[in-house]
Amino acid sequence: MEESQEAFDRLRLIRSENIGPVTYRQLIRRFGSAARALEAIPDLAARGGGRSPRIADARQIAFEIKAIQGLGAGLLFIDDPEYPALLTELGNPPPILLWQGRTELMRQPMVAMVGARNASAAACRFARDLANSLVEAGVSVVSGLAKGIDTAAHQGSLKKATIAVIAGGLDVFYPPENEAIQRRIAEQGLLLAEQPPGTEPRARHFPYRNRIIAGLARGTVVIEAAPRSGSLITARLAAEAGRQVMAVSGSPLDPRSRGCNTLIREGATLIQEADDILEMVRHFDDRAEPLARDQELRAERDDANVREAGQTDIDSSERAPVIGLLSATPVTVDELVRQSGLVAPSVQLALLELELAGRLTRHAGARVSLLS
Repeated sequence: MEESQEAFDRLRLIRSENIGPVTYRQLIRRFGSAARALEAIPDLAARGGGRSPRIADARQIAFEIKAIQGLGAGLLFIDDPEYPALLTELGNPPPILLWQGRTELMRQPMVAMVGARNASAAACRFARDLANSLVEAGVSVVSGLAKGIDTAAHQGSLKKATIAVIAGGLDVFYPPENEAIQRRIAEQGLLLAEQPPGTEPRARHFPYRNRIIAGLARGTVVIEAAPRSGSLITARLAAEAGRQVMAVSGSPLDPRSRGCNTLIREGATLIQEADDILEMVRHFDDRAEPLARDQELRAERDDANVREAGQTDIDSSERAPVIGLLSATPVTVDELVRQSGLVAPSVQLALLELELAGRLTRHAGARVSLLS
C-alpha cells in the first residue's frame, strides 16, 4: 500500500457516509485530490438540500491502516496499475480492494466458479476436478469462499492459482469452518475484500462481493444452483458485464440443478469438461482487438470528462430541472441529460449534490431515483 497523505485521504473519502463507487470517482475527477474533495463535501451537500454526510474519522482510518499492515496485507485503489482492468469495466467497480497474498494471480486469465452451498458430493467432486484442470492450464479460479461449490473450487485450485473474494474483512472467517482454508488462501493464493478488517459479513455485503467475482473473471461457471440463489445473481452480473456465462446441467428432479438448467435454456454455455471453459477463455482473447478499441474510446471519453471536470458548481437554473425530472422511479442518467437539455457534467454534479445530501439513490444500469 502506498503510504502517503493522498492514500490516507482517499481511504477516508471511501469510508465516509454517502460515498459510493460512482460518487468517489466523480469527486476525485472533479477536485483532483481526495483532500480537496473532503473539504468540498459539506458545501456540495448543502447545495443538494441536506446535511453534510458523516466524514470518516481520521483515527478510524489510521486504525484501519494499522490493521491492514498487521495482516501483511495491502490496498489497491482503482487507478493503481495492479488493479484488475476487467473490474474497471463494471458500472460500479470497487474504488478500493484490500488484498492478502499473491496479486500476480490477477494477471492471469480468471474464471469464476460458483454454486450451491448445500451442493451434492458429486457436484463438489466435479468442481474440484474442474478447478484443478483450469489452474493447470494457466487460469486463475475465482470464487466466494462459501460452503459447497465455492469451497470445492478453492480446494481444487489452491496449489496453483485460487482467488477468494470475501464479503467481510480479511481477518474475519466466514463461514467459521472455512478458517483453515482461508488462512491457506492468504498464504498460497489471493484473498480480496472490499470491507475494512474486522467487518462481520452482513446480508447486504454479499451482492457487492458477487459483483467483484463476476467483474474479475472472463466468464462465470455455475455448478448446482437453486432458482433465485446468489449464484444466479453472480451469473446475471457477469452477463450484464458482457462476460461468458456457463453452467453444468443436472437432473431436473434435483432442485439444486434447476438454476443451472434454466441458465442453459436461456443461452448459457453448457460445460462438461475444462476444455469447454478454456475454449470460452480463448474466445474472450479473440475479442482483444475490439476490447482494446472499446478501452481507447472509454479513455477518450474519460479524458473529455476530465477536461470538463473543472466545473464544481452549478446555479439553481441548472439544478432545478434535474430535480424536477427525478422521482421515486429509477431513471437513467442519459435520459436526464436528454430531457433536461443540460450538458452531462452539469447533470452529474446536480446528482452528486443530491446523493451527498442523502436525497438520491443509485441503482444498477446507471439509474438514479429520489428518496421519498
